[in-house]
Parts: sequence; structure tokens; C-alpha cells
Amino acid sequence: MVEHLAATGRYRILQKLEPRKTAEFVRPGFPSNGVILDTETTGLNFRNEEIIEIGLIAFTFNERGEIGDVTGVYGGLQQPNKPIPAEITKLTGITDEMVSGQMIDMKAVRTMVAPADLIIAHNAGFDRPFCEVFSSAFSDKAWACSNAEIDWSARGFEGTKLGYLIGQAGYFHEGHRAVDDCFALLEVLDRKTDRDPFTPFAELYLNSQKSRVRIFAENSPFDLKDHLKARGYRWSDGSEGRPKSWWIEVDEIDLAGELHYLRTEIYRYPEADPPTRFLTAFDRFRG
Repeated sequence: MVEHLAATGRYRILQKLEPRKTAEFVRPGFPSNGVILDTETTGLNFRNEEIIEIGLIAFTFNERGEIGDVTGVYGGLQQPNKPIPAEITKLTGITDEMVSGQMIDMKAVRTMVAPADLIIAHNAGFDRPFCEVFSSAFSDKAWACSNAEIDWSARGFEGTKLGYLIGQAGYFHEGHRAVDDCFALLEVLDRKTDRDPFTPFAELYLNSQKSRVRIFAENSPFDLKDHLKARGYRWSDGSEGRPKSWWIEVDEIDLAGELHYLRTEIYRYPEADPPTRFLTAFDRFRG
């Protein structure tokens, strides 16, 4: 029936995503350890909101970015210090009753995170700050963002939200619960196609190893702010230890070209030397 419907060209068939089994014996040839992570929280600001659920999947991989075996799975709820806002319950399905008396097993979390060579989140800029406030186990780890560090558009995807990626990959799943989302992301990252056998995870792993540079266009002329914005610069209000200025993050190989742009088009002064900060996977996505 599935083959018949697909052959008509009038239907798209989605397959329910089945979680991978945890391997009893880990295959050789995959010496590195990765962790896919997802959190649900009481809000957006890591400084005054809390994690109410965490999901982790540990897996092995090799230097070519090939995924091996699932080696561990953990999901846990935690009661926050305040009621869960109604909009968060609507988004996640997590209620105050579900988290009442619950506490995340930090021993289990540390056991999975400690050997990790890379932690992957689909919005690492959101998850990493929450996790580092939650536990020192997440500090000094390399992080990668499967949203920002994979060119999904070049792979034919119409959006970067996990729901879009799963649907276009031919699956459906129970979204917005942490472990379910982790398994969904694992399948998308390990997806091979005839058009592109280089998997999204291989691309992500390669990009995570690149050095990036954050450039701050400090004291740039106010009347040129729209030029900076159009080029991809974002505004920093001076909090979180950053200069109060427009800023952009580029690959290290693009640093010279970006500085040339600033000196010729923005500052119009060849000796201009805007502040820069070099970042690796150990630094990126921090709060």
C-alpha cells in the first residue's frame, strides 16, 4: 500500500520514528563519544529560569563523522522553584503535577557527559548556558549546534526547526519531549541520501572543529548601521562582557576579508582595528 501510494506521486508517506536500541557491545572503529542533548525550561533566560526536563543520548563516532552505536539514554524531569508558566505547559506538555517531587539524576547525567568529546544541541546557544548553570559537568566541553552549523538549505530542507527536518526526512515523532527530540535529531544527523552521502553529522563535526572569529564593529558610524545589519551583523547592548557594538561571527579564513570591508566601507580608515575574539567549540554558544 505504501509503495502504491508513493508511486502515484500524490502522497508523501511519513514513517514513525523508532528509537535506536542501546548497544550491548560497542563496535570497534568508532573511538569518539558524542552526546545529543535537549532541555525543556521554564522560560528563555538562563539567569532566572530553570531546566524542568533534560534528555541525553550518548553515541560513538569516528573521525569521518560516521555514527556508530547508541551507548546510553537518559531522560529526567525536575521540579522548579516556581510554577511552570501556562505557555510552557502548552508548548512542552509538562505540567506542575508531572514534575512534582521529581529530580534529575545528576550521577546519570555526569556518567554520560564526562567521556563526551562533543555535545550537540539543536539550539546550542539556548541549551549550553542553561546546562552550564545547572551543572559543572557541562563546563569545558566542546559544543556543536545542529541548527547553526549545518547548511540545511543546501541539503534541500525548507526550514531548520526540528519538526521540519524530521518531516522532510520522511518521519514523524512525538515532539517537544526531550529524549524523543534527541532520537529524532540523531536520525536526521545520520541520514544518508543518494544525492549527498556526506551526512549532516559529518558536516557538523567538520564545522565544529573550525576556528571562528567574532568581530565587534565598535564605534562604527550610526548612519551605517543598516549596512551592517544587512551584512549579517547583530547588535550587542554591552551586557555579558561584550563590547556595546554591532558584531558578526565568521570563519577564521574570512577574517581578512571582513576586516577589509569594515576598514573600507564602514570606518573608511585603513588602520582601523576593531576588537576580535577567536572561538572554538569549547567557547562557542556560552551565555
